[in-house]
Amino acid sequence: MGNALGPPPRGPRRGEPLGSPGSFDELHRQCKEVFPQQMEGVKLLVTKTLSSHFQVTHTIHMSTLGPSGYRFNATFVGDRQLSPTETHQAKFVTWQFDGEYRGDDCTATLTLGNPDLLGGSVILVAHFLQSITPRMVLGGEMVYHRRPGEEGAILTLAGKYTAQKWVATLNVGYGGAHASYYHRANEQVQVGVELEANTRLQETTFAFGYQLNLPQANVVFRGLVDSNWSVGGVLEKKLPPLPVTLALGAFLNHWKNRFHCGFSVIVG
Repeated sequence: MGNALGPPPRGPRRGEPLGSPGSFDELHRQCKEVFPQQMEGVKLLVTKTLSSHFQVTHTIHMSTLGPSGYRFNATFVGDRQLSPTETHQAKFVTWQFDGEYRGDDCTATLTLGNPDLLGGSVILVAHFLQSITPRMVLGGEMVYHRRPGEEGAILTLAGKYTAQKWVATLNVGYGGAHASYYHRANEQVQVGVELEANTRLQETTFAFGYQLNLPQANVVFRGLVDSNWSVGGVLEKKLPPLPVTLALGAFLNHWKNRFHCGFSVIVG
């Protein structure tokens, strides 16, 4: 005989995990990576990773607009795993302390800069992001500064929506607004649009960037056009199997009648 009651009822389906929202400073990262970096003069950059926590960088820059010279940079990042869903990282750079907490669906960061207990001055920056849905992230930033005769705080709200092929991000605060849109058309073409409004300076800027990938030729080209009458582009060419990348860039500002170009060799 069959079961007159039918199959047993199924339990509630578990929803899709929310995922980590990432850090506040990287909200616009996907859009910004489409735009080319400014280049001028000739630069040699050599990076050596000594361990998973220690890295050194040698930079030689010869410029016609600014000072030329050599720069050495050593970076050490320590981390300690507190639990499967909790990580604490700390970095000390002169008088700055950064503490970060990463949960399953939220991120909180606290930065303390230039603390002076005797002089009564300090800069405090707090970030918080929360994944509302697997595609939507909401959060904010608070910047508090205090020094003799002056004290104030600025609050900025942020939101990010991630679709299958595009990402939209918006920051709105007392100082203005910053909106970005990133779209991946296919494996070779990516585009990005940025809009920034500054209420203090009473100005608004708009920029359009694009990235073309040619994997068979190991070539990446990035270009931009903005509302300041500037155009520019950077061509990067990798030379496998060597860990070497060649980059050639040129930028022109029609309004200021200013042109500069650059060439760099990146090793590592």
